[in-house]
Amino acid sequence: MQAMIFAAGLGTRLKPLTDTMPKALVTVGGQTLLERTLTTLKNVDCSDIVINVHHFSNQIIEFLKKHSSFNQNIYISDETSQLLNTGGGLKKALPLFKSDEPILIHNVDIISNINLKEFYEVALQGEMQALLLVSERKTSRYLLFDDDMNLCGWINKDTNEVKTPYPSLNINKCKCFAFSGIHTFSPSLSSYFSAFPDAFGIIDFYLSICHKVQIRGYVKENLTIVDVGKFDTLSQVEEIIKTL
Repeated sequence: MQAMIFAAGLGTRLKPLTDTMPKALVTVGGQTLLERTLTTLKNVDCSDIVINVHHFSNQIIEFLKKHSSFNQNIYISDETSQLLNTGGGLKKALPLFKSDEPILIHNVDIISNINLKEFYEVALQGEMQALLLVSERKTSRYLLFDDDMNLCGWINKDTNEVKTPYPSLNINKCKCFAFSGIHTFSPSLSSYFSAFPDAFGIIDFYLSICHKVQIRGYVKENLTIVDVGKFDTLSQVEEIIKTL
């Protein structure tokens, strides 16, 4: 299994902690977010991992040097000169991956009880090019899926903004789920990257091609997922982690 950890973000929601460190090195429940994610991947036998870095990138690199006990093949995709967002970050990192198997992508600030091996094995089935872990979490922004859980759009329910490649999409017939920050990506999709600039979001990318390729959503019963968001909610997050 090969994976990518998105760890390049500025972590603005976690200020003032991220004024002096990257989000990936914020400690939650006695572990840094990066260590927690690496351990999760190690537990499902993921040995090849790419980590993109930007904000205080040198701190992440030094952390990895001091924690070589992970016993994983870890590669750095350096975005120090320009933050590329999730899609651009993946595009830049692609040469570091094998081209014949899906990439498991995990945001560093996401903590969950999902069985990643089971999730990855689902992605290996059929002809899907991407599998997105989604949930019924309450939010203002949702991904839209048809009855077969094929991605068909996005909606902001606060503003009623809709993004879809389907001009006649009936939103009322769509299923709405929140994206989790965990997904798989087939390197075969890289041929569509040429139409995008250096920096772009991965969800916008998926939305632009979902009418051409199979991008599916995956809902898991009894899923607990935590987005380590704002500084003032960290204590609540630590309590939730104890239940995982």
